[in-house]
Amino acid sequence: MPLVKDGKISQDEFVRLADDAPLPAQGAVLVSAARFLADPAALLQRLGKLGVIWPNSRDLDDLVPYLDQLAVVALVFPTFRDGRAYSQARLLRERYALAGELRATGQVLRDQFVFMLRAGFDAFEVKKQSDAEAFGKTVKRYSVFYQPTADGRVAAPFRRLQLRHSESATL
Repeated sequence: MPLVKDGKISQDEFVRLADDAPLPAQGAVLVSAARFLADPAALLQRLGKLGVIWPNSRDLDDLVPYLDQLAVVALVFPTFRDGRAYSQARLLRERYALAGELRATGQVLRDQFVFMLRAGFDAFEVKKQSDAEAFGKTVKRYSVFYQPTADGRVAAPFRRLQLRHSESATL
């Protein structure tokens, strides 16, 4: 499954572990929320990066105490119509100041890339190589947005205010 990270197709350094798979002593691993919450201390003590696959039906409050110790939080889109992971992403970036990688996984479609970026995602597991290759063109399609979001871009109304202030300052 191709991974798009930082705007380009990347090699995924994380290995996805099944709940019953033995835990390697080192290396980057992605574990399920259930496995993580069963014994977070043991998982966080091992050598190597740790990521958690967090379902959109699970409350973020269980994850928040560990955010600064996780390299990746992978939020799941079980279907393209289910947008709860967008809300989770915004909360993680804006309320909880998640600095690590925020990955979209599951039904990640190319026509949702822009919205996912705006919500705070910076990595995307896609099913098709063609979707991964189209990422760059898709995200450049829009340059101005009206809604403020977690991606740090200045929304159109605020841009207008900035222009007015800069113009009045030069008078």
